[in-house]
Amino acid sequence: MTAHLATVNGRDPAPYAEPRFDPIALAKAEAIRTQAAAEAKALQIEAEGKAKAAELAAREDAEKQRIANERAAMKLESERAVHAERVAKAAASASEAEAAAAKATRLAEAKAEQEENREKEERRTEATWKWSARGIYLTSLLIALPLQLKAFYSDDKPFMVAAPVLLEGLALVLAFGGAWAVAHRRDVLPYRIGIMAAALIAAGVNLWHGKVDPAIGIEAGIVGALASLGGPVVLMAYEHGIAQKRDGITSYRERRDERKAAAKAAREAEERAAEKRALEDQRTREKLDAELRADAEQKRKDADRQQAHPKVWEIAEAMRSARGLQFVTDQIWSEAWHRVTGSKVVGVWPELEAQSRAAQARMKNASEMPILGTFEQVESQKGPREDGVDGRRFNGGTPPRRVPGDSQPHSPVARKQAVLEQTSRKGAEEQL
Repeated sequence: MTAHLATVNGRDPAPYAEPRFDPIALAKAEAIRTQAAAEAKALQIEAEGKAKAAELAAREDAEKQRIANERAAMKLESERAVHAERVAKAAASASEAEAAAAKATRLAEAKAEQEENREKEERRTEATWKWSARGIYLTSLLIALPLQLKAFYSDDKPFMVAAPVLLEGLALVLAFGGAWAVAHRRDVLPYRIGIMAAALIAAGVNLWHGKVDPAIGIEAGIVGALASLGGPVVLMAYEHGIAQKRDGITSYRERRDERKAAAKAAREAEERAAEKRALEDQRTREKLDAELRADAEQKRKDADRQQAHPKVWEIAEAMRSARGLQFVTDQIWSEAWHRVTGSKVVGVWPELEAQSRAAQARMKNASEMPILGTFEQVESQKGPREDGVDGRRFNGGTPPRRVPGDSQPHSPVARKQAVLEQTSRKGAEEQL
């Protein structure tokens, strides 16, 4: 209630020279100024936040661009390195191919040269052997023929002088026949029998004539016999070698080498077979051990599942029997767990899922609750806490008496923030 005084000490009050102080208008103006300042501050904070967010976004974009550039540079360097490696490998492969080709060429040339030298040596030795055999035959003929002429010649039978020519000529002609048989791949045995028959007769004649004729003597007879036999034998040996070569008959040395190579190949094959058998036995043992371990593990799993989860095991066993399987597989166990508990994750049941989801919700609320600072100002207005420390000791002990209007009203932005903080705090407390 306000009283109005018409007079003061019997006189009308004099009007003030200045307008009277109006606290309500001042408070309204102050409230308007404070609100404007709060809104300006809020806008400034919002602008600073946006600027900072834009700056952070720009930094993030710059960092992303830098990382992208680095990745592009690294990818380019990697591609260059891969390309250089491919080029180096291609060059190395080309060099290896050239070296292999050059080596193959050298080996082919060396082999061709060796083959040519071998053929030359074969032709040389064959020619030497051929003419040596013919020379020995001619020498034997020159030694044996005069002795036989002297043995068969007589004054009363001069025609017998042709007998030595017949014997030696028969051996020579049969030798030519044997050479023809070898060249035309015909049977050469009859010619050799004829040559040896004629040579034996001529040798017998020379030996007999040297024994009965003192003018010749047994020594000359023996030499004549050897000459009659030696020439045809040497010639037959030459023709025999030519025949074997043309018929592709291997020599004793070649057959011996073939036997050695066959024995070595047989030993190597036997060793490989033994190694293969040992490897197969080892694999069989390893497979058996693995099967035994798998059976033991399956038995352990079956016993554990049957003891820990009897309901699920009953369904799993029924499904195994219906499908005709030997044991409960992991797939059957997963299906049985899903049928019984409803969870597709083996080992998770509804109660555990509910408990896990509740814990996740509490953790989400606790992690997303806005904490803008400490509660020192609030704690300073409270009495003794649980730890025995009085927060009021920092403001003189007893908080001063406060009446409405002492503090400035909150701005709308601050009120919204306070409501949000209070709501979040209550939600966190309810969760805890």
